[in-house]
Amino acid sequence: MSQKIVLIGAGSANFGLEAVSDIYKSKTLEGSEIVLHDTDQKALKETQEVADKYKKKWGVNFKVSSITDRKDALRGATVVVIAIEVSPRFGLWDQDWKIPQQYGMKQIYAENGGPGGLFHSLRVIPPIIEICEDINHICPGAYIFNFSNPMQRICHAVSVKFPDLKFIGLCHAIAEMERDLPELLDTDFSNIEYRAGGLNHISILIDVKYKDTQIDAYPLIRKKALEYYKNYIIDFEKMNEQSTSPGAERGIFLKLFETYNYLPITTDSHLGEYLPWAHSIADHYAILEFYKNYKKNCLTVYRSEEMHEFYFDKNRKSKERLIDLIEAIIEDKNIEEAAVNIPNKDFIKQIPKDIVVEVPAMVNNKGINGIKLKNYPDNFASILVNQVGTIRLTTAAVLEKSKSLAFQALLADPVVDNYKSAKKLLDTMMTFQNEHLSYLK
Repeated sequence: MSQKIVLIGAGSANFGLEAVSDIYKSKTLEGSEIVLHDTDQKALKETQEVADKYKKKWGVNFKVSSITDRKDALRGATVVVIAIEVSPRFGLWDQDWKIPQQYGMKQIYAENGGPGGLFHSLRVIPPIIEICEDINHICPGAYIFNFSNPMQRICHAVSVKFPDLKFIGLCHAIAEMERDLPELLDTDFSNIEYRAGGLNHISILIDVKYKDTQIDAYPLIRKKALEYYKNYIIDFEKMNEQSTSPGAERGIFLKLFETYNYLPITTDSHLGEYLPWAHSIADHYAILEFYKNYKKNCLTVYRSEEMHEFYFDKNRKSKERLIDLIEAIIEDKNIEEAAVNIPNKDFIKQIPKDIVVEVPAMVNNKGINGIKLKNYPDNFASILVNQVGTIRLTTAAVLEKSKSLAFQALLADPVVDNYKSAKKLLDTMMTFQNEHLSYLK
């Protein structure tokens, strides 16, 4: 069935080209219109040129256009996909990470949680609210899929401001399970039935069983996981002889597993952002290596001819689930999706209903409806509940444009442990990032 799919942030080669490639592979979406939108005209033009090249090469039936005027781009949209960042992304990210450390705050990674996650949120939520304001006026019935971080706080702010929009957060971190579970359970992934949940980037495997026998597989995971994941930890004595494994960052990961007896979904860089004790056991080397390589890839590698061929490989399976969800809605497939970010409706009983949780969901022509995780453990839920105040106060700070509320959000964060330092940090960040934070009064 023909759709109008608007990709906001399409100038990002990593997002824009992969999304276009995934759409091109869909028989269900044949004949649809793809609208590429970005404020960076040069990057947008590059994405359009590559999209045109492979449209011709593949001989697919899609209309692809580039529009810099967002309101024009949104007219008639049935699906809107958001993946934006405030520029300069990595310059600001470096400030989010390093400046709080100057004030003694032992934060990790600085993208989603901790002080850095707050400043990231204060920058990126306002433009996403503006995008949603336009959607609310121009195409309020559209499905909106958000890939931007910090996922928790963006989704919460939008759900508070525009409760009737069909706004869904998607994160591919759950894909780690497709790699790890078959090895841990000695079976093909197609024979594994599992459910996971929590808050985005701090989620755990709740249930897992073999499909063919319906036998609980968690006892085997608990028996094998420590040994299995120790193979992903860097041996510093041999560090010069090896590069960082993509499966590294398992310091915090393993301590959470040992302590709470549930397998985390993500790795140290994300898990550690929410925990005041994480800095002492994190795999800092692997985190720094990942960040260095990710920065390099975003700024250079993703725009190379080699990467274009990678994105537009017809045989490559995408890590993203966007097209599967769109197809499931259109065709009423009634599939179970492993992880979506939506407001809590008793899906996790310990978390307030206004907070956006990451849970499995059923997807059909009625939309995306979360599944209740009936046996969510109280011990791990206690960590999640610690984020509630910071999430709510971040939303309030943005919507009310309040510096006072931003300071309260900072103080509510479990990573922040010094009042005077927090006050100096906020003033310093508002000076360094005045262009983006001056709306806070």
